[in-house]
Order: sequence, then C-alpha cells, then structure tokens
Amino acid sequence: MSALNINSTITLRNGSKLPVLGFGVYQSYVAAQSSKTALEQGYIHIDSARAYKNEAEVLDSVKKYKEAGGTSEIWLTTKVTGKEHPTEKCIAAVDDSVKKATDAGLSWDLFLLHDPTAGPEKRLQAWRVLEAKKDAGVLKTIGVSNFSDVHLEELKKAGVKYRPEINQIELHPWCQQKPIVEYCKKEGIVLQAYCPIVRGQRFTDPVLLSISNKINKTPAQVLIRWSLQKGYVPLPKSDTAERIAENAKVFGWELSEEDMSSLDALDEGAKGACSWNPVGHV
Repeated sequence: MSALNINSTITLRNGSKLPVLGFGVYQSYVAAQSSKTALEQGYIHIDSARAYKNEAEVLDSVKKYKEAGGTSEIWLTTKVTGKEHPTEKCIAAVDDSVKKATDAGLSWDLFLLHDPTAGPEKRLQAWRVLEAKKDAGVLKTIGVSNFSDVHLEELKKAGVKYRPEINQIELHPWCQQKPIVEYCKKEGIVLQAYCPIVRGQRFTDPVLLSISNKINKTPAQVLIRWSLQKGYVPLPKSDTAERIAENAKVFGWELSEEDMSSLDALDEGAKGACSWNPVGHV
C-alpha cells in the first residue's frame, strides 16, 4: 500500500481510472477557493453534487487550473438527488449539470444518483436515465451514492443494462457499513468513502489519538490512510488551506496491521454515522 501516491488510480470495470484520493466540497460556500487550493496541492479528483450548489464554482476552478497550464487530468463527479427523480425531472437535472460542465469546456467523469429516497420505482427510472445518457455519449461513468446492498440488488434484479461502477457511502472506523461493503466487493463496485474524517468529531478518541501520536500523523491523516488501506476512495472535505494540504499527505507510509485492527474494532454500526446516511430508506 505504501506505493500509492496522489496520482494513483483504481481501474473501474468500464476501464476508467478513478484517482484513489478525492476532494469533497459538501456544504462548501467557498468551493472555488477550496478547489483551487486542492488542485495546487496535487489533488486530481473533486467530488461535487447538485445539492451542494457549487458545481459551477468547482468547474470554474478546474477551468482556470487548465488555463494556467495545469496538465493533470482532473476527475470530476456530481450527483442528482432523489428529489430530482423520476424520468423527466432526472433528464432535466442531468442536462443542467452537463451544460454547466460544457460551458466551462469540461465534462463530468462520474455521475451518481445521490440517494435512494425516491423509492424503488423512481430510483429505477432515474437509473435508466443515466444509462440512456451514457449510451448517448453524454455521461462517461455512472454510479450511486447512499445505496444499501438491498437497493443495489434491486437494480440487478431489474435487469439494468449497466451496473453501478461506484457506490459512495459514509465510511470510517465508527460506521463501517459491513453488509454494503461485502456486497460491493462481491459485485465489483468500487466504494467511495464520504465523511472519512468523521467531520472531526472523533479526533479525541483515545484509540485514534494513541495511533496518531505513535506514528506522528494527525488524526485526519490516520483516518484517510485507514480508508485507503481498506481499498476505499476517501473524499476528505475542508475549506482550510492547511488541512487541505495535510489531508493529501497520506502516502509514502502505512498503518500497521495492529493499528488497522485497532481501528476496525471501533465500529458502532448505524449509530456511528455522523451524516444523514439514508441507506436504510425503503
């Protein structure tokens, strides 16, 4: 694992190469500046969403990065919410987000259904929209977020043309979502981890602090590294320049098996979640 670096990628089933570390912009009201800082620190993967209301700011930052001579390919993700299902609403939402990217001379590398809250029928209709947009060459890679193993199995049983490449869920030592993780691994679905640093709420946990002090890394770095060593794609979010830089310094070292086991033992199941985590939605 120590051979990983900030430019390392995971090859998806469709052949696309997803960078192993992403930068999250959830509830970032200064997403343009934060994205600029992240790009300067070497991040090549930014995760936005329609619900975050900052797609345009992220796109503008990447556009300016390119115009300034930036040569890295930047992986861009957005999401359409359950409130924007079923078919017609989803078509309009996708078209709106795609237009924003096109206007910036860019495109979305990954488009997700943000949540399962619309219910089985509308979820399936929205997924069919993403499939149709992929077939039309409008979208490249499609996936889901906050889907449980039950939701994913529903899509499979419906005989969808494309299986989700990605499932983005809350993942950290206190909320390990084991049934979903096991299902995704079995089905070849890559897991992206949002809230990988638990919004800083667990930085004083004695187990985490002990490991952090022992290896001279910050609690956030330990948690991001845990996620990487689990094979997840963590999406740490920060609007603080120092922390954005710090959160990228998670390569060239690794957690021992003992430290990984200690962190694994912290799982609290669903009650360990720090976000809305709607995976239980019917």
